[in-house]
Formats: sequence, C-alpha cells, structure tokens
Amino acid sequence: MIEVKIKSEEKSYPIIIENEAISDLREKIFANLENYLVVISAKVEKLYGKQLCIPKERKFVLKDGEKEKNFKNYKKILEYALKLKLTRKSTIVAIGGGVVGDLAGFAASTYMRGIDFIQVPTTLLACVDSSVGGKTAIDTSFGKNLIGTFYQPKVVYINPRFLKTLDDRQFKTGLGEVIKYSFIEKRCLCEEELNLTNFLSTEDILSRDEKVLGKLIEICIKLKKSVVEKDEKESGLRRILNFGHTYGHAVEKITNYKKFTHGEAVVEGMRFAFELAVSKNLIDKNYKFLADDVMKKFKFQKLPYFNKQKMIDLMLMDKKSDGKSLTFILPTDYSTVEVFELSADDL
Repeated sequence: MIEVKIKSEEKSYPIIIENEAISDLREKIFANLENYLVVISAKVEKLYGKQLCIPKERKFVLKDGEKEKNFKNYKKILEYALKLKLTRKSTIVAIGGGVVGDLAGFAASTYMRGIDFIQVPTTLLACVDSSVGGKTAIDTSFGKNLIGTFYQPKVVYINPRFLKTLDDRQFKTGLGEVIKYSFIEKRCLCEEELNLTNFLSTEDILSRDEKVLGKLIEICIKLKKSVVEKDEKESGLRRILNFGHTYGHAVEKITNYKKFTHGEAVVEGMRFAFELAVSKNLIDKNYKFLADDVMKKFKFQKLPYFNKQKMIDLMLMDKKSDGKSLTFILPTDYSTVEVFELSADDL
C-alpha cells in the first residue's frame, strides 16, 4: 500500500494506492458509513457492480460521457440526496472517472453547504489528475468546468485493478495527462527527484502491469501534490497544470465533446504549445523533437485543424482567460513551463 497525504487550507486527506480485491476495497469504503449516496459510472456498475455490492436504493448510476456533467444530473443527484434524507454528517461517494468525480464532488460541496465526499477513481485520467487537488465542476453550453468549487475529499482510494478493464482509448487518454506531468516536472518544484520522463520508457506501462501503474500514478500524484499544496486555489503556480488545456478545451468544445477524448485534446494542445514556443524562440527545435518522440511512443493521433476564429473565441471563454487575452502555458526549457498572456495576433 502507498499513501500520499495532501495538505490543504481546508483539510488534509490521504490518497491510498493499493492493488487489492475489489471486494476488500468495498469494505474500506463503506466500513463506517451509515447514511450515504453513491454516484457510480454506468460502465463501472456493469463491470464491478456485484463485487461492490451497493444497495440499489443508495446508488445513482450516471451514464458515461462528458455531456453527462451537466445541470440536469447535478439537480437529480441533489434531489436523490434529499430523498435519502442525507444530513450534514452524511457522505457522497464517487466511483468512476473524472466526470463522476467532478459532478459528485460539486454536489457534495453544495449539499447543505458541504458534506463528506469520498473519491474512488476508476480511470487512469481520474487517478493521476482529477481526483487530486479538490476541483469540482459541471459544464455548460458556454464551455467546460465554468461552474464549480474547490472542495477537498475526505479520502481518495486508488486501485490499479480497475484500469485492467479500461478500453485502449480511455487508457491512452489518461496517458495524455501523464505525459503532461513529464513536460512540467521541474516547474512542479517537487523536493523528490522523480524523473517521470525516464519512467515513461518502461515497456510495461502499455501492458498495464499493476505494479508499474501503481508507481506511475504515485509519481504523478506527488508532482500534483507539490503544486496544489503551494497554490490550492489556482492563483499562481497551479496554472502550470493547464499545460495543453487552453487549446485542448477548445478542441473538446468545438467538437461538442463527442469526437475526441480529453487526453487526445490535451495532447494536441501540447503539440500546439510546443509549435508556438518554437515560433517565439522560447525553446529550440531539438526539445520539440524530443517531446514529439514522447508523444509518438503512445501513438496519439494528429488531430485536424479547426477554424481559427472559432477556436480563439472559445479560448477567450476559457476559465483561465480574462476575456481579453489568451492564457497559454508554454515550454521554456526541458520539463519547464511558464504562463504567458497572449493576444489573438500572437497565434
């Protein structure tokens, strides 16, 4: 078992990484819970419902897909919580990917002004990114994650066994965020030397060896921990975690969240950022070629070009933007990035 403690202004909480039977994990989650509601991904319910053995009346099954992270489902979860007569001493448990965690976490943060929240991420993307740091949100027709809160979970349980049943595309979308950490590692200011870029050369990542995945997740969590503990509310350093996301979120929005996964969009956003950095002489082409090789190792597809003005308009609506300039995280050296405020003409 690996335990990483996250310290926040609000509270500290453990992230527990353990490769164990799903039935044993169930005992840990529900051991001391009385009145609770579980929000679970439909796919996870289908694959692991029997092992998790959650009472039907305490289960809200959420369809899969980014489009489900909306006002309608947020309202349904709150009404379900009220129906179960959840109190301020009750708990909402999220079992699934980032959509489930973001939505259930937002519901928990607003129900009776905040009740306990447990995260059980079941995708690589959620394990290394969305389950850490306390961001919760829902999407609107204007863009992604524009309505949300910073709200820390009580505990996060990560079990690499869930990743065995992820389809290849969803596994790779998580690798998109993993690669991001390798490009920002030095800027994360982690006291521990983790060398993620070197670790990415491990062959057993794609074969999903559980011990290797456990170590990979641990490295990413430690890097994110270093950032979020220094800047919990994204007022400074934490913005580097958005490397690839300004362009990536616009790709997701312009294709209505249906054509490309989050990881695919973020990888394309990182490619865009490296091209932009070369054009502005922030980095030399050799570093860009090295970065291209890292992304090629995991065979991410090159996405098509999109209408420039539409993309700019969407990027100006990004939650990191002030509506006048475009906020880009750009590489400036090996595993180092900085925040830049750019005009549309700079693109």
